[in-house]
Amino acid sequence: MFVGFLLASYSIVANDTIQTLGTFLSSNSRRPWWVLWLFACSVLLAVFLYGWTANNGDVAYGRLEKFPFPENFSWIYIIPPFVLLLLTNWGIPVSTTFLILTVFAPENLTSMVTKSLFGYVLAFTIAILVYKFVTKALEKKFLTKPYKEPPIEWVTLQWVSTAFLWSQWLIQDLANIFAYLPRTLNAPMLFFSMFVMLLFHAIIFYRSGGAIQKIVTTKTNTQDIRSATILDFIYGLILLFFKEWSKIPMSTTWVFLGLLAGREIAIAHNFQNRELKDAGRIVLSDALKALAGLTISVIIAFGIPILANMITK
Repeated sequence: MFVGFLLASYSIVANDTIQTLGTFLSSNSRRPWWVLWLFACSVLLAVFLYGWTANNGDVAYGRLEKFPFPENFSWIYIIPPFVLLLLTNWGIPVSTTFLILTVFAPENLTSMVTKSLFGYVLAFTIAILVYKFVTKALEKKFLTKPYKEPPIEWVTLQWVSTAFLWSQWLIQDLANIFAYLPRTLNAPMLFFSMFVMLLFHAIIFYRSGGAIQKIVTTKTNTQDIRSATILDFIYGLILLFFKEWSKIPMSTTWVFLGLLAGREIAIAHNFQNRELKDAGRIVLSDALKALAGLTISVIIAFGIPILANMITK
């Protein structure tokens, strides 16, 4: 149980956190890493403590109701976070929801994939509409008139947008980590888990995001704090919608990739800053990585129990 929790904590933080904090890290790269870490972890602790007190010890906000706590942990529960750790080091953005949670309740995979696919399409559509018609003038200004020092109003807005997005992501994805712990945590278990999360976030921030950060930095102008702020607000609002819609866990990775894909295509079409085929190639590459992650998740979730039964026989 504890080995699974430690592996899941680090691998999910390294793979999934960059969805929400990637633009924050890239646009604040000149600031000391520990300042960014303190800010992000203050939000993390607030979400932890509120969820624990408001939900009677359930920091997963009810998203593990259909994923029963195993009566006996075996080695099959260790494989998914270990594989996730390898994929993260290779820079592949994997849906941790599919990879981790499916092994706990394979029958829930269809509902999770359906909700996640809808999330990708919705995020892609919203990004196309917003960046094509609503923020076109702003993005043109950001691209043609980069700043020397970020204006204080944009710094404030970006930190507010990051706190909002980060809190919504945590409410969605803490279930992937806490699937390995009892559904109701006592105080010692709560403080242990908080210490682990703070430590692993410090490592990720010290490494400036790691390999997955390239998913963000290869996109147009994400280092601009103004552009990053708009992106974070849109992503946070989409996650808020899905949080209120249902408690079925979903792949925030797919939502994030859909948002980046729509944004990249709209900006390329608006400003011809890169060929549409080049933007399409980046979008396709990210989508194939996500599909590969789903394939691996399915193989592990359904294949490992079969292998375990064969070994025990």
